[in-house]
Amino acid sequence: MTAQITAGQFHAADGVEDWRCLYHVVSACFRTASLAEGVALVDGIGQLAGGTEQRYVSVDLRHDGVTVSLSRRDVELARRISAVARALGVPADPTAVQLVNVTLDVLVGAQVLPFWRALLGYRAVGDDYLGDPARRGPGLGLQQMDAARPHRNRMHLDVAVPHDQAKARIAAALAAGGRLVSDAHAPMWWVLADAEGNEACVATWVGRDQRPSGTAAGPVTPVPQP
Repeated sequence: MTAQITAGQFHAADGVEDWRCLYHVVSACFRTASLAEGVALVDGIGQLAGGTEQRYVSVDLRHDGVTVSLSRRDVELARRISAVARALGVPADPTAVQLVNVTLDVLVGAQVLPFWRALLGYRAVGDDYLGDPARRGPGLGLQQMDAARPHRNRMHLDVAVPHDQAKARIAAALAAGGRLVSDAHAPMWWVLADAEGNEACVATWVGRDQRPSGTAAGPVTPVPQP
């Protein structure tokens, strides 16, 4: 199997301007004027995606837009999907994509993961991540801790946003009463908190490209979350 290209390599390719890397997936949102227009776009995608390709394509259809996510960074398929949208006169909105994960601080992940797997009905992806088989709910990641932190949040949200939208999203959160806890790992992630100290991370793919991950087919192990 061929190793998956990095997020940086994907974004350096021509013809993928509609798409944004979010952790282990790439996503594009196409704005539609009606549900019928969206159905036409989905039908076009269904006709161009081959049997193997369909295994890593997810489509979310709404009356005002179609969001397409690929669990493999497939430049050629992304180009072909964008071409279908252009032919139908459906514009892309790169600002409208994001990926939300829930991250739980743990001391012994092997003791915790089975509970959450059973509770959520998710499948394990590696030994520190659970994914929704239906690809609808947020992923659940475990973050290894060296010692318990009783006065700190044990669970937080990770919000992966397009790399060119991170600063705007952070500014909006700060303007809405949040505060910046840490930017030590920026631009991979920033830690924010609300007025009562509940934390969340805004994350991008930038800085996660030291080596390719995943394979051409089958599940792709997500990048460890902040």
